[in-house]
Amino acid sequence: MQSALASIDVPALVRIKPGALDRLGVYCIRAGWSHVALVRSAGLPEALIERTQRALAGVQIGLDSIEYEPSLSSAARLLADLPVRVRALVAIGGGRAVDLAKHVASIAGLPFVAVPTSLSHDGFASPMASLKTANGRRSIPCRPPAAVIVDTAVCLDAPAPLWLSGVGDVVAKVTAVCDWKLAFHARGEPVNDLAVLLSDATVSQLSARPVRDLEGTLALATALLLNGVAMSIAGSSRPASGSEHLISHALDQISARPRLHGLQVGVATYVVSLLQAPLRGQGQAHERVAGLLDASGFFDAIAADPFSRAEWRRAIELAPSLKQDFYTILSARDVLGEFERLVVEDPRLARCFID
Repeated sequence: MQSALASIDVPALVRIKPGALDRLGVYCIRAGWSHVALVRSAGLPEALIERTQRALAGVQIGLDSIEYEPSLSSAARLLADLPVRVRALVAIGGGRAVDLAKHVASIAGLPFVAVPTSLSHDGFASPMASLKTANGRRSIPCRPPAAVIVDTAVCLDAPAPLWLSGVGDVVAKVTAVCDWKLAFHARGEPVNDLAVLLSDATVSQLSARPVRDLEGTLALATALLLNGVAMSIAGSSRPASGSEHLISHALDQISARPRLHGLQVGVATYVVSLLQAPLRGQGQAHERVAGLLDASGFFDAIAADPFSRAEWRRAIELAPSLKQDFYTILSARDVLGEFERLVVEDPRLARCFID
């Protein structure tokens, strides 16, 4: 008897190299996307816009949309504006363009081409879109990109905090996977072992080159891309997002000055790795987290602009309530007292917080 094979949506066209942006039109034409809608993040440098236009010289651009906010209302407007002849959506920039175009392409049943200009998180490759609604942000399931084009030279030119934010989002996979396994033992939530292996491998890959140069940017881009693939395999955000992401989402809601997603997540990952350390085998996981954040210079950047200890206390209190039926270490016990002790006693964390 022949068993049915599961079908997983993953990017079929992937280019991660210097100069990839200049061949964007070639890649689109080869894939049969000769008529596209271009979605750009507002604020892109003029030189980058001109390069994109030159690269797409052989492609018909039926719509050229500059996006300021990734919201459901913007998505509805973009969807209504799509010309009938468009065969793909190409998004260049950050989350404003990428999340919006990914969601609209999914609704329209069109291929989506992600062209990130920085590597601050794994959203460019994930099967989710983070969009603003009247009641705050929502993560909306959608089809992952059909193509991912990363010009590593362009991404290397992005501000250093964006690179470090990407490091923070990659290292989060250590604690996210531990939370997933905790949910299995506590509630029987199924764990996809292939997604776990892939997620774990991305951390090892970046740990081998945690340096902000072309080679390190290639490692970071590949790790973030494969994190998106791991989520597609799992059918959820579990291999990439756990309690550390809940803390960051809570900070987004209550902080007077929310920081880059990956900067919040990176510090939260270190905190959570200490909370998880007493669990079997998690002491070694904590060392992996600490090693990558130390080697990349992550903690030095945070120490230069530390977080509010009081805001983080409130965020840790709020975090477990943000996502229904999402079991993590924060669900297992009250960790607030442990956090308050750690920020005083741990030398890394003591640098990251002010009263």
